[in-house]
Amino acid sequence: MAGVDDHAVMFGNLNRLTAWARSNSLWPVQFGLACCAIEMMATAASRFDLSRFGAEVMRASPRQADVMIVAGRVCQKMAPVLRELYDLMPEPKWVISMGACASVGGVFNNYAVVQGVDRVVPVDIYVPGCPSSPEGLIEGVMQLQEKIRRGGRPLAPAMPPAGEVARA
Repeated sequence: MAGVDDHAVMFGNLNRLTAWARSNSLWPVQFGLACCAIEMMATAASRFDLSRFGAEVMRASPRQADVMIVAGRVCQKMAPVLRELYDLMPEPKWVISMGACASVGGVFNNYAVVQGVDRVVPVDIYVPGCPSSPEGLIEGVMQLQEKIRRGGRPLAPAMPPAGEVARA
């Protein structure tokens, strides 16, 4: 290659290089439960093109994913399934809560809907809206990438023991 020094050497920190590689190759597991799932699917289409951020490989298997995007309301019967899928994901793993229903239960303040997915799994990024826009999810993915580059990992349990404060 003309103009490239054949003896060029780059120095860097291995932890920073690993964080950079992880942040630019996120593989989300799809967990769409309601209307926000349509918006999540739209982010992979050509108009919004989530692949620009390295997160286009939507996985159907949690064993191949490192990010869970929870899009929509989570009912009480679905909560154990959500937790089991989260537990099947390899470390390190992150969670994005998409929409008002996933984040706080939305307009469904009743016994059947979990009032926030953070009661089931630890959440790293909250994307607001009802329904959230594809642009909002892309912004959430970009925030997660920045968190990963800074070395942020989910270290806290979903529900800390009584009297303790969860660390983010």
